[in-house]
Amino acid sequence: MVQDVDQFDNLEKHTQWGIDILEKYIKFVKERTEIELNYAKQLRNLSKKYQPKKNSKEEEEYRYTACKAFLSTLNEMNDYAGQHEVISENMTSQITVELARYVQELKQERKSHFHDGRKAQQQIETCWKQLESSKRRFERDCREADRAQQYFEKMDADINVTKADVEKARQQAQTRHQMADDSKADYSSYLQKFNHEQHEYYHTHIPNIFQKIQEMEERRIVRIGESVKTYAELDRQVIPIIGKCLDGIVKAAESIDPKNDSQLVVEAYKSGFEPPGDIEFEDYTQPMKRTVSDNSLSNSRGDGKPELKFGGKSKGKLWPFIKKNKPPPPPPASASPSAVPNGPQSPKQQKEPLSHRFNEFMTSKPKIHCFRSLKRGLSLKLGATPEDFSNLPPEQRRKKLQQKVDELNKEIQKEMDQRDAITKMKDVYLKNPQMGDPASLDHKLAEVSQNIEKLRLEAQKFEAWLAEVEGRLPARSEQSRRQSGLYDTQSAPAVNNCAQDRESSPDGSYTEEQSQESEVKVLATDFDDEFDDEEPLPAIGTCKALYTFEGQNEGTISVVEGETLYVIEEDKGDGWTRIRRNEDEEGYVPTSYVEVYLDKNAKGAKTYI
Repeated sequence: MVQDVDQFDNLEKHTQWGIDILEKYIKFVKERTEIELNYAKQLRNLSKKYQPKKNSKEEEEYRYTACKAFLSTLNEMNDYAGQHEVISENMTSQITVELARYVQELKQERKSHFHDGRKAQQQIETCWKQLESSKRRFERDCREADRAQQYFEKMDADINVTKADVEKARQQAQTRHQMADDSKADYSSYLQKFNHEQHEYYHTHIPNIFQKIQEMEERRIVRIGESVKTYAELDRQVIPIIGKCLDGIVKAAESIDPKNDSQLVVEAYKSGFEPPGDIEFEDYTQPMKRTVSDNSLSNSRGDGKPELKFGGKSKGKLWPFIKKNKPPPPPPASASPSAVPNGPQSPKQQKEPLSHRFNEFMTSKPKIHCFRSLKRGLSLKLGATPEDFSNLPPEQRRKKLQQKVDELNKEIQKEMDQRDAITKMKDVYLKNPQMGDPASLDHKLAEVSQNIEKLRLEAQKFEAWLAEVEGRLPARSEQSRRQSGLYDTQSAPAVNNCAQDRESSPDGSYTEEQSQESEVKVLATDFDDEFDDEEPLPAIGTCKALYTFEGQNEGTISVVEGETLYVIEEDKGDGWTRIRRNEDEEGYVPTSYVEVYLDKNAKGAKTYI
């Protein structure tokens, strides 16, 4: 019995150790999931940290293939972090949670098995105690019966004892013998019962309990093995996706094109200047004759835009390599032979070519641009940025001007849309006075029209500068010419007139009054027949009428509450939505009267106003 108790104690310790091992593995996996989550979080933060900021200079840098490759690397690292999050989630759901639930079940099963074992032990111990008690009672009764029999025999042999005492001793001996027989029967019965219980205990109960404990332990071991295998499989499942992320990084690296990047740099910083001509040899031993090379940048070209050339040091001729847009300096005194120490005095007539050149400079019409450049350079030194970007090289100036023109065109289009919306709303108010006062929109309409005029004049000015720059730049392919927007076709005649005025002006400038007047005339456009000659607009969604609307005025359409129609134009801020019932019936209804459902590929989702 003591050995059985020891075995149960050993098994109890071992099974508890097995549960501790399982819980230790659960803790290990849980810490691994936390590491994966933290790693993924750090990768995402790292990727976010180096992402280009919107509307910043960094966004412009990512047009280069090397920067694009870096951006692709950041995006792939973001996906890479997502796979580590997947590992963490799968390990939590498939290992940690499942094993924690299994540990609770295992503890309950273990407790049940050892409870049955303790119960069987208590049963056999109880039978053993009953057997020992009956055995001691039987032994005691046998001794008492022997002692009573001896006393009877002694009394029966003694002649001095009365017959009554002998009879009493005989009855006492018989009683003791009867008690001994009863104790014997009880002892025999308990002995048989104990032997049966002991047989069941050692051959049935204990083997079954041990078998269940063994099976429980084997299931625990198998479960640990399965969990370890799952641990590896969860990592293996994301390897293909991680491999794709790494392949994406390699592909991005292979897409780096150094020639393309260098070409972008050339296009970004191309000045548009022509190379200077050869520097002529100046012979100071002969009368000074300052000749100008036909290929010099300062020589008058055949395009009607001559430039200055000063005699003097080579610094004046290599002006593209000095500070941008800085006008050529006047000839220093050291350039003249008369300024050379110990040199011969220059005759008076030798100064005539220089004075003649200066007179030409003062009287020549195109030379006014040099004074303009001087004025612009002075303004740059004082900290002011020229409005016409004259501080930039020609190519860079052209790009800036083109960008400014595009921005102004967009603003003009926006203001025109707003004016059209206000005009439509005013027409509706005129036809339906109960909906609003038309006079209340006059101030807003006048303000918008004034803004449009200002923007048009501003665009004319920049278009003229742009035409001037493009006229000076070398001929480029038609595809590389600037892309004209909506406003370009309207402002082209005024730009040409403006450019002609600039060329024909005596002082090299142009007057904006005439060009502005012609521009305003060209740009005057009538928007009355907006929808008469248009092609049918495609439906961008549907709408449901919330209330009945009687469209009695021109351009409106009647709807009945609950009716479903097609939406062909959204509300542009004027409070009206354009709808269609069929091919022949379409018009405007108040936006507040309908509930609009836009298609997914339209500008927005479901809207309710």
